[in-house]
Amino acid sequence: MRKLKNSELVRLSVPEFKNTAKIPVVIVLDNVRSLNNIGSVFRTSDAFLIDRILLCGITATPPHKDIHKTALGATDSVDWNYFPETEDAILSLKKEGFIIVAVEQTEESTGLDAFRFNRDKKYAFVFGHEIRGVQQEIVDLSDLSLDIPQFGTKHSLNISVCVGMVLWEVFTQKGLSGDGIA
Repeated sequence: MRKLKNSELVRLSVPEFKNTAKIPVVIVLDNVRSLNNIGSVFRTSDAFLIDRILLCGITATPPHKDIHKTALGATDSVDWNYFPETEDAILSLKKEGFIIVAVEQTEESTGLDAFRFNRDKKYAFVFGHEIRGVQQEIVDLSDLSLDIPQFGTKHSLNISVCVGMVLWEVFTQKGLSGDGIA
């Protein structure tokens, strides 16, 4: 087997990406402090044609060299908005008809392996601060919570890993993997 060259990969240009239909998913970053995590979320959101990212609270915004280091240009392709307060972002999404999903370990959270996404619904996934997680006030505003089952000694996954796992699950469950968006 031969590794493909970048020139052999069929990829969209930024203008083509902007004009391509996106999956009805928004990522909300609730006070994420790591610029590298933020950049990674942009890059993953580009890969899965995510509608947009909402950066909230202390979450840094582009342009920033440390975000760019991991985003590799995805800050140009993926739409984003900044909200000083995460609550305002959530209330705005609720008005747009999004189901708000806190990706957080709660008393009532559903495991990612057990959750079934509705292909006809719009989802906003909230990911929180690397140490404190999603703010309780935001969990309270959420329609449900989702967690990723873990079996080792650590209590959580890195946020960029978590985002990738959740988006891949959404992408495959909505039947979008393989031939792209139907």
